[in-house]
Amino acid sequence: MFKNSRNFWVGSAAAFVIYVVIQLLFNQGVLNDVAESTIILICINIILAVSLNLINGFTGQFSMGHAGFMSVGAYMSAILTLDFNVPFPVALIAGGCLAAVFGMMIGIPSLRLKGDYLAMATLGFGEIIRIVLLNTEYVGGASGLSGIPTQSSWTWVFVFTFLTVVLISNFVNSIHGKACIAIRENEIAAEAMGINTTQYKVIAFVIGAFFAGVAGGLSAHKFYVITPTSFNFIKSFEILVIVVLGGLGSTSGAILGAIVLTLLFTWLQDFPEIRMIIYSLVLILMMIFRPSGLLGTREFTLDLFKRKGKKSDESVRSSS
Repeated sequence: MFKNSRNFWVGSAAAFVIYVVIQLLFNQGVLNDVAESTIILICINIILAVSLNLINGFTGQFSMGHAGFMSVGAYMSAILTLDFNVPFPVALIAGGCLAAVFGMMIGIPSLRLKGDYLAMATLGFGEIIRIVLLNTEYVGGASGLSGIPTQSSWTWVFVFTFLTVVLISNFVNSIHGKACIAIRENEIAAEAMGINTTQYKVIAFVIGAFFAGVAGGLSAHKFYVITPTSFNFIKSFEILVIVVLGGLGSTSGAILGAIVLTLLFTWLQDFPEIRMIIYSLVLILMMIFRPSGLLGTREFTLDLFKRKGKKSDESVRSSS
């Protein structure tokens, strides 16, 4: 199902090189704990952005409840490791599966809605999850869960980030992903061609919710404590901003947007007085001068570099 096996193997090799280099820097003490936390946070944001991009970018739906799915996965995986000593990767997958179930529960009735109505429905779902967690003593209520084992190492986070990007890219390049893109382009025409639009929207929603749950579990097992306020509307908005910044409908753009915004937000922590002003100005300027995002709908592929090489050769020939 890989659209271009050469692009896949080249990308996989590049990802492996990045993993080895960063791991060596950790082992040599070049990167400290702050750098490690920042890199892991970048990977978690990549998982969130790529999974939301499947819903908003490729399927054309307007979801604002991604933080709700993230919270389900975070609490589920944390409870499994804290109270039942479930192995860490099993707990992550279980949290993702529960988030996927919630994605189906909210998806089936609400994905018949469109546009702003769908956004309000998914936003309401996220707030319902947060309020339930606030009033559930078993999960700590407003105080949240603490004492979560810090098992989200660089290796585990890299593995799940790599799997997320590969699996979602594979899905997008499959016949099912093409159906989702057809729904984004023209839902009425897609229905006329025999595509079950509601079914594919639910599928995209379930897959996106699953990986959001996995990201929540990774976050919970890295930062020791989770509270319901960590998964409020602002968190959903941050994930949406990453996707829009990178480019709706581009997996490469979602990755780039996650890296840029995470580094920007980390750097601005040294300027608490003007942090949100600079952050907002950057976003406003981006939307004015590059409304389609950093990459638009383009992807980083070998063909892209070949086309650039051909254009440069043609320009040299024309000038000569």
